[in-house]
Amino acid sequence: MIQPSSNGSRVSYGKIPEMLPVADLIGTQIRSFSWFKREGLRELFEEINPITDYTGKNYELKFLDYEFGQPKFDKEECRNRDMTFAAPLRINTRLTIRTGENAGEIKESEVFMGDFPIMTEEGTFIVNGTERVVVSQLVRSPGIYFTSSEDRASG
Repeated sequence: MIQPSSNGSRVSYGKIPEMLPVADLIGTQIRSFSWFKREGLRELFEEINPITDYTGKNYELKFLDYEFGQPKFDKEECRNRDMTFAAPLRINTRLTIRTGENAGEIKESEVFMGDFPIMTEEGTFIVNGTERVVVSQLVRSPGIYFTSSEDRASG
């Protein structure tokens, strides 16, 4: 029968010291979504501003500003009722009429664009009552493609 020696010291492999800091992956997602809400949407609207009619002479629609309202339901209620945790997105617009009897008329109004899914403080989205996380995927190069063909002359 083998007896453990009393003179040896035990080495614990259960407590390994941290060698590298753990990346803050959720923080990256939260910062990215915050940037998108604050600046990214603005850049998208600026890309398509202004929208004109097909002739480019009669009407011009310009996006001025946007804002998110408060979510209609809280996170817990969205989970319980199989709903999406979202906030209303409203855009202030200006319509300029250039020709016709209303030429020179400018109408400004707020337009409801829809309910926009909102990221929770934990970095997740609640979609149809289910909490989901966005997983970034690295695009990898597939490398070299090799093909072969038979030489008809030599076989």
